Amino acid sequence: MDTLTRMRTFVEVVEAGGFSAAARKMGRSKALISKYVRELEDELGARLLNRTTRTLSLTEVGQTYARDATEILQRIDDLQSSVGDAHAAARGRLKVSAPRTFGDGELGRAIMDFVLEEPDISLELHLEDRFVDLVDEGFDVAIRISSLSDSSLIARRLSSFRIVCCATDEVIARYGLPEMPIDLADRPCIVDWNVNRGSWPFMVEGERVTIAVKGRVEVNSPNVARQAALAGLGFVMVPYLVVRDDIAAGRLKAVLEPYETSAVAIHAVYPHRRHLSGKVRAFIDYLVRWFEGAGRNEGGC
Repeated sequence: MDTLTRMRTFVEVVEAGGFSAAARKMGRSKALISKYVRELEDELGARLLNRTTRTLSLTEVGQTYARDATEILQRIDDLQSSVGDAHAAARGRLKVSAPRTFGDGELGRAIMDFVLEEPDISLELHLEDRFVDLVDEGFDVAIRISSLSDSSLIARRLSSFRIVCCATDEVIARYGLPEMPIDLADRPCIVDWNVNRGSWPFMVEGERVTIAVKGRVEVNSPNVARQAALAGLGFVMVPYLVVRDDIAAGRLKAVLEPYETSAVAIHAVYPHRRHLSGKVRAFIDYLVRWFEGAGRNEGGC
């Protein structure tokens, strides 16, 4: 019995939430699973688990060991997978983080199409607007919409990402068409805290500037901000994909288009220290092809 097997058994116990569940998953007896974990603790000279007849919990040392052991095992599995053919290596559990608004729409459909295309992939998709810690939280890859200043991550650009300022014809008629970004400072604006934090970015004479805006409505969802704009509550700045159909149908009108900034893009990111596994490579390659599909980059995403 080697350390790697004991380590893998311990991680299975932690992920399964108990010895019995881990034994069923691994196809081994509970007594044998318990023996492996006990031998690992003896080898380390530290208790990793607190055990009672009803509960099982990690010690402080056990929490650190479980996190690091999970990453080590993942890197070993990824290394083994990468040796084979790139397509054959597209297998295993893929843990992905993506922004909720984007994941609920087009990106979500693309990810599900990828799973359909790769039958050996199982997916764990987390849709949330915060930037997760890929290493500490065990994510294989994250889709991020940003300028990506974090040098600790490897990033592959998937697409441009247009942020558009728009309003209804009625709002424009009532308050006037803004000719320069600064004109928005004294007009009612709908602030989406997820997108712009109340300071809207523009490019003026080749330089990036931000305009502080305010209004009666502040939200934390681009979709709700869109609804507020359609209700005539002011100007809004949201991802183009959120209002693309409204602009095409004439329900909303884009303004200040010559001043739009292109600093933000959609990226697939993964940690420097993680070997790029076949499943991650296949996933990113699929998204690149999907974003390059006909019409998806028309006017920016």
